[in-house]
This record gives sequence, structure tokens and C-alpha cells, in this order.
Amino acid sequence: MDLSALEQSFRGGGANPPLLGLLMRPLPDERHTYRNIRRTGCFTVNHVTEGILRKAHQTSARYPEEVSEFDACGLTPEFSGIHTTPYVNEATIKIGAAYREEHEIAANGTVFVVGEIVEIIIPDGTMGEDGYIDIEKAGSIAISGLDGYHSTNRIARLSYAKPGIEPEGFR
Repeated sequence: MDLSALEQSFRGGGANPPLLGLLMRPLPDERHTYRNIRRTGCFTVNHVTEGILRKAHQTSARYPEEVSEFDACGLTPEFSGIHTTPYVNEATIKIGAAYREEHEIAANGTVFVVGEIVEIIIPDGTMGEDGYIDIEKAGSIAISGLDGYHSTNRIARLSYAKPGIEPEGFR
């Protein structure tokens, strides 16, 4: 897929390289995901859909390190060739990231891991000419807290904000 429109939207917004962050629970606890990120230097973020909601939720259980969450939860690993960390085959939007840095949050001992987006895999027909990814078309759902899941509903898209100019809505 040609991601030139998406890449341009990153550059145009000043977010180059594109980054994303994961907030990890305090590290004194057994954190397999954190150790895997540090060992491999990469990670994936996979959008959950209603079709895989229960399986995806179950991956948060504390399995022994030798147990694959893919096997335990009935999900399928998918490899793209960009890095060694698998995506969830059943997910619709898949984001691959390379570890860049981390920051300990002193207030509660959590760790904020920052990754550079190196790959985005999306279904056909979900990206507009301007690089906008329509998560509703992809069937993505949202989470609040540890166990609340919600459907998404775009309210509007607005023009780029500039001082003294009222934003315009568009599709």
C-alpha cells in the first residue's frame, strides 16, 4: 500500500518521526511485554474489533512467560517482515513501532515507553487521500479503564486550527 499521504500528514503536522507511547505498570512486577520490547527493540499495537473483543481482553491475564497469549487466547500471530514482533492477524489496524526511549513516571513508578512508528497496516478503503484513517470503517473499538469497551462514532473532522480562523468541518 502507498502510504505517501499518511507520511505527508506526519511531516506536515511536524510529527516526524511519528511516535506513539505505551504506559506500562510499575516494573518491579513481572512485565513480560516490557521485557520483550527491550529485548527485541520493537512492538506492535493492534486495534481491537467487536469480533475479537473477548479474546483480546483475555490477553491481559497474567500468563506464565513460557505461555503464548496468541495460543492461550485463540488469536493468530502475523509477521510482516519489517520486524520480529508479531501482529494480531485478526486485528484490522496494525501499527509496528521501534523502541526509541522510555521515561519513568516518578509519581507512581510506571514507565512511559516511546516507539517510532515504522509500519501501519490498514484495510483497503479506510485511508483517505489526505492520510486520514477511518477507524469506524475498520471496526475499531475503544477502551476505558481496564475493562470498559466502547464503539466509536466520529462526530466531525475539522480544518487545521489557526489563530483567528473559525475551524470548518469536512468529511
